[in-house]
Amino acid sequence: MAKPQSFYLVCLAFSLVFNLLLIFKLYVGREWELSWSRRAAEEAEYVAAISCSGHGKAYLDGLTLDGKEPVCECSSCYGGPHCSEFLTGCAADAGSGDPLFLEPFWMQHASKSALVVAGWHRMSYTSADQSYISAELERHIRKLHAIVGNAVTGGRYIVFGAGSTQLLNAAVHALSSHNSSSSSSPANSINMCTCVDLLLWWVIPVYIKSPIEMYYQIQMEFFRSMDYVFRGDASLLQNISDATNVIEFVTSPNNPDGQLNKANVQGPNAKAIYDRVYYWPHFTAIPTPANDDIMIFAISKLTGHAGSRFGWAVVKDESVFQKMTMYTLIDSMGISRDAQLRALKILNVVLEGGGKDFFEFGYNTMRKRWEKLRNILSVSNRFSLQKFAPKHCTFFKKTREPSPAYAWVKCEREEDKDCYAVLQEEANVYGLRGSQFGAEDRFVRLALLRSQDDFDLLLQRLNQLVSEEKKTRVI
Repeated sequence: MAKPQSFYLVCLAFSLVFNLLLIFKLYVGREWELSWSRRAAEEAEYVAAISCSGHGKAYLDGLTLDGKEPVCECSSCYGGPHCSEFLTGCAADAGSGDPLFLEPFWMQHASKSALVVAGWHRMSYTSADQSYISAELERHIRKLHAIVGNAVTGGRYIVFGAGSTQLLNAAVHALSSHNSSSSSSPANSINMCTCVDLLLWWVIPVYIKSPIEMYYQIQMEFFRSMDYVFRGDASLLQNISDATNVIEFVTSPNNPDGQLNKANVQGPNAKAIYDRVYYWPHFTAIPTPANDDIMIFAISKLTGHAGSRFGWAVVKDESVFQKMTMYTLIDSMGISRDAQLRALKILNVVLEGGGKDFFEFGYNTMRKRWEKLRNILSVSNRFSLQKFAPKHCTFFKKTREPSPAYAWVKCEREEDKDCYAVLQEEANVYGLRGSQFGAEDRFVRLALLRSQDDFDLLLQRLNQLVSEEKKTRVI
């Protein structure tokens, strides 16, 4: 009788061991199951491991040496095969707002943010439900705004776009396009005015408030719509009639000075498009959820992934939502599904832990950069910076110090009428002229959100310039 019992015990033990190995394989040792994705993963890790001396990156889609070895793409002012050579005469580039300050965060979270995509992923224009957008991504966006507390999304519509650029045009189109069946259409008024008067009445003026990035004007003038025309600075408007339709672009926080702006033009027919791409805790305190009719956001300034060209608009009015959606469909047949997938993967990481790790990293990086720059220029009588007061942030639940994306520098000397030229000639620093933002050229914008190499060189050059100023004062 003992033998059958021993046999059963052996079988039971074998069964337990077999099932444990099976469970381990399914839930722990998933790398055993890699098949077609193994090569892609190995290629990605191999390229990512190329250090480029810490002053550059190699990329899967970059150039290769003899068609095999990936070539390092060096940071500004570095060269050589491995980006190890500092180019001493190189200018400090503080012009473009390339948001590379978040690159270290994504390197620290490489495994969570990595993405392997099958060659047959989302080949169709639409999903099975004929939708052009990812419902899961929309859900993540709404969740993100709810956690951060920077925008009201309840009862609102979400429009996806190829970055904020496309969405800004879609919004102007939606607000300026007219209903041909309206009783106030030109056809019903043709006998009451001349053709010139009619054109001026029918075309809706678009305004901005300086200083502000002039890209809005460039877009308006490039597309030359029959429905709207760019008219200039909204702060110059006076006595706007209630019957006058007006569209105003409002950037808040503002580019270049970081101020939380509000629409300048008020009235029942005044419509505002709020560019909120910088309204995140790493750039500004979040005092309250934004509750505007049209709010535009982009992943570029949120997570730093500017090259993915993905943004979204939060829209209150259904008719405006429908027109904006139709604009994106006609313009580009929807938004890249690859960009949507990457945005979804990235937002998953951002949302971990309620966004604390991500936004604290971003905020601390930008705060320290602002403090270092302010400390250098604070001892100068020649240059000044925009002023910020500490503000309470509902996301961090505390009063926080400033952490703007840009420094809005003013040359204080009477003779320094072109601040851009002063920094270029005396410090080899390149920013953007004040006139590019509708302001005096006594101002210049310096980007603080570029790579660490770029920022370090900027500080070094400005420190040298201020040191020379101090020597001159002593003499």
